[in-house]
Amino acid sequence: MTTSNTGSGDVDPAVREELDRLRASIDNIDAAVVHMLAERFKCTQQVGHLKARHQLPPADPAREARQITRLRALAENAKLDPAFAEKFLNFIVGEVIRHHERIADDTVNASTHLAN
Repeated sequence: MTTSNTGSGDVDPAVREELDRLRASIDNIDAAVVHMLAERFKCTQQVGHLKARHQLPPADPAREARQITRLRALAENAKLDPAFAEKFLNFIVGEVIRHHERIADDTVNASTHLAN
């Protein structure tokens, strides 16, 4: 079997077939990850509205710390780099907090508007 590492040229058909199969699996996993993230953000939006209605802070550092510990353990069990899992969660949590802040601002602005 000969392969080209230039990205073009002759590649053994069996290698190309295996590469295509693996890439199709990766594409399916990516699609599932996007759909799971969408579901997660639907839930966190509901949390944001609940927090805004009850004037709770957008961030919950204690919860975030518990989630990092939990996710790192899950990552280790799944043979995924825990540091990567933590970075990924921190990115998501940062986005969630931004959403919660916006929801809180919108709720305050709406109640101010209604009061006038």
